[in-house]
Amino acid sequence: MSTELPGLDLERLSIHLGSGPLTGELIPGGRSNLTYRVGDGRERWVLRRPPLGHVLATAHDMAREHRVISALAGTAVPVPEALLLCEDPEVIGAPFYLMREAPGQALREREQCPWLTPEHAAGLSRRLVDVLVDLHAVDPGEVGLADFGRPEGFLARQVDRWGRQLEASRSRDIPGVDRLRRVLADTVPVSRRASVVHGDYRLDNVLVTEDPPGGVSAVLDWEMATLGDPLADLGLMCVYWGGLGLDDDPITGSVPAMPGFASTEEVVARYAERSGADVSGLGWYTAFGCFKLAVIVEGIHYRYRGGQTVGAGFDRIGELTGPLVRRGLAEAGAGRPWSAGEQS
Repeated sequence: MSTELPGLDLERLSIHLGSGPLTGELIPGGRSNLTYRVGDGRERWVLRRPPLGHVLATAHDMAREHRVISALAGTAVPVPEALLLCEDPEVIGAPFYLMREAPGQALREREQCPWLTPEHAAGLSRRLVDVLVDLHAVDPGEVGLADFGRPEGFLARQVDRWGRQLEASRSRDIPGVDRLRRVLADTVPVSRRASVVHGDYRLDNVLVTEDPPGGVSAVLDWEMATLGDPLADLGLMCVYWGGLGLDDDPITGSVPAMPGFASTEEVVARYAERSGADVSGLGWYTAFGCFKLAVIVEGIHYRYRGGQTVGAGFDRIGELTGPLVRRGLAEAGAGRPWSAGEQS
Protein backbone atom coordinates (compact mmCIF):
# COMPACT_ATOMS: atom_id res chain seq x y z
CA MET A 1 0.00 0.00 0.00
CA SER A 2 1.34 3.45 -0.93
CA THR A 3 2.06 5.57 2.14
CA GLU A 4 3.41 8.92 0.90
CA LEU A 5 0.50 10.29 -1.10
CA PRO A 6 -0.50 13.84 -0.08
CA GLY A 7 -4.24 14.34 0.00
CA LEU A 8 -5.23 10.68 -0.09
CA ASP A 9 -5.39 8.34 2.90
CA LEU A 10 -5.48 4.94 1.22
CA GLU A 11 -6.09 3.02 4.44
CA ARG A 12 -9.19 5.02 5.33
CA LEU A 13 -10.36 4.88 1.70
CA SER A 14 -10.10 1.10 1.66
CA ILE A 15 -12.17 0.92 4.85
CA HIS A 16 -14.80 3.20 3.31
CA LEU A 17 -14.95 1.13 0.11
CA GLY A 18 -14.87 -2.18 1.94
CA SER A 19 -12.01 -3.30 -0.26
CA GLY A 20 -8.67 -4.91 0.36
CA PRO A 21 -5.41 -2.93 0.54
CA LEU A 22 -5.20 -0.20 -2.09
CA THR A 23 -2.36 1.23 -4.10
CA GLY A 24 -2.45 4.73 -5.48
CA GLU A 25 -0.58 7.33 -7.49
CA LEU A 26 -1.09 10.99 -8.28
CA ILE A 27 -2.01 11.52 -11.93
CA PRO A 28 0.20 14.42 -13.07
CA GLY A 29 -0.95 17.40 -15.08
CA GLY A 30 -3.96 18.56 -13.08
CA ARG A 31 -3.45 22.05 -11.67
CA SER A 32 -6.58 22.53 -9.60
CA ASN A 33 -8.47 19.54 -8.23
CA LEU A 34 -6.25 16.57 -7.45
CA THR A 35 -6.63 13.33 -9.40
CA TYR A 36 -5.35 9.92 -8.33
CA ARG A 37 -5.34 6.44 -9.83
CA VAL A 38 -6.20 3.80 -7.21
CA GLY A 39 -6.57 0.05 -7.41
CA ASP A 40 -7.03 -3.09 -5.37
CA GLY A 41 -5.06 -5.45 -7.63
CA ARG A 42 -8.16 -6.43 -9.62
CA GLU A 43 -9.74 -3.14 -10.61
CA ARG A 44 -8.51 0.42 -11.10
CA TRP A 45 -10.42 3.62 -10.52
CA VAL A 46 -9.80 7.35 -10.65
CA LEU A 47 -10.45 9.53 -7.61
CA ARG A 48 -10.96 13.31 -7.66
CA ARG A 49 -10.72 15.61 -4.65
CA PRO A 50 -10.17 19.38 -4.06
CA PRO A 51 -6.67 20.85 -3.66
CA LEU A 52 -4.96 20.72 -0.30
CA GLY A 53 -5.66 24.30 0.73
CA HIS A 54 -6.96 27.77 -0.24
CA VAL A 55 -10.19 26.42 -1.72
CA LEU A 56 -12.08 29.32 -3.29
CA ALA A 57 -15.79 29.72 -2.64
CA THR A 58 -17.99 27.86 -5.19
CA ALA A 59 -14.93 26.13 -6.68
CA HIS A 60 -13.83 22.50 -6.38
CA ASP A 61 -17.37 21.16 -5.82
CA MET A 62 -17.15 17.39 -6.06
CA ALA A 63 -20.93 16.93 -6.00
CA ARG A 64 -21.33 19.15 -9.07
CA GLU A 65 -18.67 17.24 -11.01
CA HIS A 66 -20.23 13.92 -10.08
CA ARG A 67 -23.70 15.14 -10.98
CA VAL A 68 -22.84 16.44 -14.43
CA ILE A 69 -20.89 13.38 -15.60
CA SER A 70 -23.66 11.15 -14.28
CA ALA A 71 -26.25 13.19 -16.19
CA LEU A 72 -24.27 13.12 -19.44
CA ALA A 73 -23.66 9.36 -19.34
CA GLY A 74 -26.46 8.61 -21.80
CA THR A 75 -25.66 11.38 -24.30
CA ALA A 76 -23.29 11.70 -27.25
CA VAL A 77 -20.73 13.33 -24.92
CA PRO A 78 -18.09 10.79 -23.81
CA VAL A 79 -17.67 10.90 -20.03
CA PRO A 80 -16.15 8.55 -17.43
CA GLU A 81 -18.51 6.23 -15.57
CA ALA A 82 -19.26 7.78 -12.18
CA LEU A 83 -19.25 5.18 -9.39
CA LEU A 84 -19.34 6.88 -6.01
CA LEU A 85 -19.69 10.31 -4.42
CA CYS A 86 -18.49 10.86 -0.84
CA GLU A 87 -19.21 14.28 0.66
CA ASP A 88 -17.91 13.33 4.11
CA PRO A 89 -14.52 15.05 4.58
CA GLU A 90 -13.63 12.67 7.40
CA VAL A 91 -12.86 9.79 5.04
CA ILE A 92 -9.79 11.17 3.21
CA GLY A 93 -9.77 14.75 4.46
CA ALA A 94 -12.03 16.23 1.76
CA PRO A 95 -15.09 15.31 -0.32
CA PHE A 96 -14.29 13.13 -3.33
CA TYR A 97 -15.79 11.04 -6.05
CA LEU A 98 -14.70 7.84 -7.72
CA MET A 99 -15.03 6.95 -11.40
CA ARG A 100 -14.05 4.03 -13.55
CA GLU A 101 -10.76 4.49 -15.38
CA ALA A 102 -11.27 5.19 -19.10
CA PRO A 103 -8.76 4.30 -21.83
CA GLY A 104 -6.44 6.86 -23.35
CA GLN A 105 -4.31 9.67 -22.02
CA ALA A 106 -4.47 13.44 -21.66
CA LEU A 107 -2.03 14.78 -24.24
CA ARG A 108 0.08 17.65 -22.93
CA GLU A 109 3.43 17.14 -24.64
CA ARG A 110 4.25 15.84 -28.11
CA GLU A 111 6.60 13.25 -26.59
CA GLN A 112 3.46 11.44 -25.38
CA CYS A 113 2.14 10.78 -28.86
CA PRO A 114 4.79 9.91 -31.48
CA TRP A 115 2.08 7.74 -33.05
CA LEU A 116 -0.09 10.78 -33.84
CA THR A 117 0.32 11.27 -37.59
CA PRO A 118 -0.80 14.49 -39.33
CA GLU A 119 -3.88 12.62 -40.56
CA HIS A 120 -4.74 11.50 -37.04
CA ALA A 121 -4.07 15.01 -35.69
CA ALA A 122 -6.49 16.48 -38.22
CA GLY A 123 -9.11 13.92 -37.23
CA LEU A 124 -8.56 14.62 -33.54
CA SER A 125 -9.03 18.35 -34.16
CA ARG A 126 -12.39 17.69 -35.77
CA ARG A 127 -13.41 15.28 -33.04
CA LEU A 128 -12.62 17.79 -30.29
CA VAL A 129 -14.82 20.39 -31.93
CA ASP A 130 -17.61 17.90 -32.57
CA VAL A 131 -17.63 16.76 -28.93
CA LEU A 132 -17.99 20.40 -27.84
CA VAL A 133 -20.85 20.88 -30.30
CA ASP A 134 -22.48 17.70 -28.96
CA LEU A 135 -22.19 19.01 -25.41
CA HIS A 136 -23.79 22.31 -26.32
CA ALA A 137 -26.61 20.47 -28.11
CA VAL A 138 -27.65 18.57 -24.95
CA ASP A 139 -31.02 19.70 -23.58
CA PRO A 140 -30.33 20.29 -19.86
CA GLY A 141 -33.92 19.50 -18.93
CA GLU A 142 -33.84 16.13 -20.65
CA VAL A 143 -30.83 14.96 -18.61
CA GLY A 144 -31.91 16.34 -15.25
CA LEU A 145 -29.75 19.48 -15.32
CA ALA A 146 -32.45 22.13 -15.72
CA ASP A 147 -31.45 23.65 -12.36
CA PHE A 148 -27.70 23.19 -12.80
CA GLY A 149 -27.13 26.91 -13.33
CA ARG A 150 -28.74 30.27 -14.05
CA PRO A 151 -28.21 31.13 -17.72
CA GLU A 152 -29.77 34.61 -17.47
CA GLY A 153 -27.01 37.08 -16.67
CA PHE A 154 -24.39 34.33 -16.91
CA LEU A 155 -21.64 36.38 -18.58
CA ALA A 156 -21.92 39.37 -16.23
CA ARG A 157 -21.85 37.05 -13.23
CA GLN A 158 -18.83 35.24 -14.64
CA VAL A 159 -16.84 38.46 -14.95
CA ASP A 160 -17.83 39.40 -11.41
CA ARG A 161 -17.12 35.93 -10.05
CA TRP A 162 -13.65 35.69 -11.54
CA GLY A 163 -12.91 39.22 -10.42
CA ARG A 164 -13.73 38.17 -6.87
CA GLN A 165 -11.66 35.01 -7.28
CA LEU A 166 -8.77 37.23 -8.33
CA GLU A 167 -9.07 39.25 -5.14
CA ALA A 168 -9.09 36.06 -3.08
CA SER A 169 -5.81 34.94 -4.69
CA ARG A 170 -4.08 38.27 -5.18
CA SER A 171 -0.61 38.23 -3.68
CA ARG A 172 1.31 40.54 -6.03
CA ASP A 173 0.87 43.34 -8.55
CA ILE A 174 -0.40 42.18 -11.94
CA PRO A 175 -0.10 44.96 -14.55
CA GLY A 176 -3.21 45.34 -16.70
CA VAL A 177 -5.44 42.80 -14.97
CA ASP A 178 -7.78 45.37 -13.40
CA ARG A 179 -8.09 47.18 -16.72
CA LEU A 180 -9.00 43.92 -18.46
CA ARG A 181 -11.58 43.21 -15.78
CA ARG A 182 -13.17 46.65 -16.29
CA VAL A 183 -13.21 46.36 -20.08
CA LEU A 184 -14.92 42.98 -19.91
CA ALA A 185 -17.50 44.21 -17.40
CA ASP A 186 -18.30 47.26 -19.54
CA THR A 187 -18.76 45.32 -22.80
CA VAL A 188 -20.63 42.15 -21.78
CA PRO A 189 -22.43 40.81 -24.89
CA VAL A 190 -26.01 39.56 -25.01
CA SER A 191 -26.07 35.75 -24.97
CA ARG A 192 -27.95 34.25 -27.89
CA ARG A 193 -28.56 30.87 -26.30
CA ALA A 194 -27.79 28.77 -23.23
CA SER A 195 -26.45 25.24 -22.83
CA VAL A 196 -24.41 23.04 -20.55
CA VAL A 197 -20.91 24.53 -20.61
CA HIS A 198 -17.80 22.63 -19.53
CA GLY A 199 -15.93 25.68 -18.29
CA ASP A 200 -12.39 24.46 -19.11
CA TYR A 201 -12.63 22.59 -22.42
CA ARG A 202 -9.25 21.87 -24.01
CA LEU A 203 -7.17 19.09 -25.51
CA ASP A 204 -5.57 17.97 -22.25
CA ASN A 205 -8.93 17.73 -20.52
CA VAL A 206 -9.95 14.82 -22.72
CA LEU A 207 -8.57 11.29 -22.94
CA VAL A 208 -7.20 10.50 -26.39
CA THR A 209 -6.83 6.89 -27.50
CA GLU A 210 -3.97 5.38 -29.48
CA ASP A 211 -6.26 2.62 -30.76
CA PRO A 212 -8.14 3.94 -32.61
CA PRO A 213 -5.58 6.73 -33.10
CA GLY A 214 -6.93 10.13 -32.18
CA GLY A 215 -10.19 8.92 -30.66
CA VAL A 216 -11.72 10.69 -27.64
CA SER A 217 -12.83 8.27 -24.91
CA ALA A 218 -13.82 10.76 -22.20
CA VAL A 219 -14.06 14.45 -21.33
CA LEU A 220 -12.56 15.15 -17.89
CA ASP A 221 -12.41 17.89 -15.25
CA TRP A 222 -15.99 19.15 -14.99
CA GLU A 223 -15.41 21.25 -11.86
CA MET A 224 -16.51 24.50 -13.57
CA ALA A 225 -19.47 23.10 -15.52
CA THR A 226 -22.75 25.02 -15.38
CA LEU A 227 -25.51 26.36 -17.62
CA GLY A 228 -24.52 29.41 -19.64
CA ASP A 229 -23.36 30.84 -22.93
CA PRO A 230 -21.69 28.11 -25.02
CA LEU A 231 -19.36 30.61 -26.72
CA ALA A 232 -17.56 30.92 -23.38
CA ASP A 233 -16.29 27.36 -23.95
CA LEU A 234 -15.22 28.13 -27.50
CA GLY A 235 -13.44 31.35 -26.53
CA LEU A 236 -11.43 29.61 -23.81
CA MET A 237 -10.63 26.72 -26.14
CA CYS A 238 -9.17 29.29 -28.57
CA VAL A 239 -6.90 30.63 -25.83
CA TYR A 240 -5.55 27.16 -25.16
CA TRP A 241 -5.37 26.21 -28.82
CA GLY A 242 -3.46 29.26 -30.00
CA GLY A 243 -1.23 29.42 -26.96
CA LEU A 244 0.76 32.38 -25.73
CA GLY A 245 3.70 32.27 -28.09
CA LEU A 246 6.01 30.84 -25.43
CA ASP A 247 8.66 28.22 -26.13
CA ASP A 248 7.79 26.23 -23.01
CA ASP A 249 4.16 26.77 -22.05
CA PRO A 250 3.29 24.58 -19.04
CA ILE A 251 -0.46 25.03 -19.56
CA THR A 252 -1.11 24.83 -23.28
CA GLY A 253 1.64 22.34 -24.01
CA SER A 254 3.06 21.65 -27.45
CA VAL A 255 0.62 19.13 -28.94
CA PRO A 256 -1.68 21.46 -30.94
CA ALA A 257 1.40 22.79 -32.77
CA MET A 258 2.15 19.33 -34.21
CA PRO A 259 1.69 18.84 -37.97
CA GLY A 260 -1.89 18.18 -39.00
CA PHE A 261 -3.69 19.97 -36.18
CA ALA A 262 -6.25 22.52 -37.28
CA SER A 263 -5.54 26.23 -36.94
CA THR A 264 -7.55 28.34 -34.53
CA GLU A 265 -9.67 29.78 -37.32
CA GLU A 266 -10.37 26.28 -38.66
CA VAL A 267 -11.51 25.18 -35.20
CA VAL A 268 -13.89 28.13 -34.99
CA ALA A 269 -15.15 27.62 -38.54
CA ARG A 270 -15.96 23.97 -37.87
CA TYR A 271 -17.76 24.86 -34.66
CA ALA A 272 -19.81 27.49 -36.49
CA GLU A 273 -20.62 25.08 -39.31
CA ARG A 274 -21.59 22.16 -37.07
CA SER A 275 -23.52 24.19 -34.48
CA GLY A 276 -24.97 26.97 -36.60
CA ALA A 277 -23.74 29.47 -34.00
CA ASP A 278 -22.96 33.09 -34.82
CA VAL A 279 -19.28 33.54 -33.88
CA SER A 280 -18.92 37.12 -35.08
CA GLY A 281 -18.46 38.42 -31.53
CA LEU A 282 -16.03 35.77 -30.33
CA GLY A 283 -13.32 38.32 -29.48
CA TRP A 284 -14.98 39.20 -26.16
CA TYR A 285 -15.23 35.54 -25.20
CA THR A 286 -11.56 34.96 -26.03
CA ALA A 287 -10.58 37.99 -23.95
CA PHE A 288 -12.71 36.66 -21.10
CA GLY A 289 -11.03 33.26 -21.49
CA CYS A 290 -7.66 34.96 -21.04
CA PHE A 291 -8.90 36.74 -17.89
CA LYS A 292 -10.41 33.59 -16.42
CA LEU A 293 -7.27 31.56 -17.09
CA ALA A 294 -5.09 34.31 -15.62
CA VAL A 295 -7.15 34.16 -12.41
CA ILE A 296 -6.89 30.36 -12.32
CA VAL A 297 -3.13 30.62 -12.77
CA GLU A 298 -2.92 33.13 -9.92
CA GLY A 299 -4.85 30.76 -7.66
CA ILE A 300 -2.44 27.95 -8.49
CA HIS A 301 0.54 30.27 -7.97
CA TYR A 302 -0.91 31.31 -4.59
CA ARG A 303 -1.30 27.69 -3.48
CA TYR A 304 2.16 26.77 -4.78
CA ARG A 305 3.79 29.56 -2.78
CA GLY A 306 1.93 28.36 0.30
CA GLY A 307 2.94 24.73 -0.24
CA GLN A 308 -0.68 23.73 -0.69
CA THR A 309 -0.57 21.91 -4.00
CA VAL A 310 1.25 18.83 -5.24
CA GLY A 311 2.73 17.76 -8.56
CA ALA A 312 5.36 18.99 -11.02
CA GLY A 313 5.44 22.15 -13.11
CA PHE A 314 4.12 24.63 -10.55
CA ASP A 315 7.31 26.61 -10.02
CA ARG A 316 6.86 28.55 -13.29
CA ILE A 317 3.08 28.68 -13.42
CA GLY A 318 2.95 32.26 -12.17
CA GLU A 319 4.93 33.44 -15.20
CA LEU A 320 1.88 32.91 -17.40
CA THR A 321 -0.35 35.51 -15.79
CA GLY A 322 1.26 38.50 -17.53
CA PRO A 323 1.11 37.07 -21.06
CA LEU A 324 -2.51 36.02 -20.51
CA VAL A 325 -3.51 39.51 -19.40
CA ARG A 326 -1.69 41.09 -22.35
CA ARG A 327 -3.40 38.78 -24.82
CA GLY A 328 -6.75 39.43 -23.17
CA LEU A 329 -6.30 43.19 -23.51
CA ALA A 330 -5.34 42.78 -27.16
CA GLU A 331 -8.45 40.67 -27.84
CA ALA A 332 -10.74 43.02 -25.92
CA GLY A 333 -9.29 46.13 -27.52
CA ALA A 334 -9.37 44.91 -31.11
CA GLY A 335 -12.46 47.04 -31.73
CA ARG A 336 -13.88 44.73 -34.32
CA PRO A 337 -15.81 41.44 -34.41
CA TRP A 338 -13.78 38.23 -34.52
CA SER A 339 -14.64 36.11 -37.53
CA ALA A 340 -13.80 32.56 -38.51
CA GLY A 341 -11.45 33.94 -41.17
CA GLU A 342 -9.12 35.70 -38.71
CA GLN A 343 -6.46 34.45 -36.37
CA SER A 344 -7.33 34.77 -32.67
